[in-house]
Amino acid sequence: MADPLLTVDEAAERLGTGVRFVRRLVAERRIAFVKVGRHVRIADSALTAYIEAHTIQPARRVRSGYGRAA
Repeated sequence: MADPLLTVDEAAERLGTGVRFVRRLVAERRIAFVKVGRHVRIADSALTAYIEAHTIQPARRVRSGYGRAA
């Protein structure tokens, strides 16, 4: 099956942000999109790739010996 195209509203809902943020991503060319006439559509795979590329893994905490009971 083909990769579904999301509207800007659907993409914003999936990201948990406002429509304005998604439109800024499109305007700054920070996310891949498709123009269908004057409408903007974002492929589901492009949105997933954007999420994965901007996911930050937690830092591993280095424990020191200070503050431990003797």
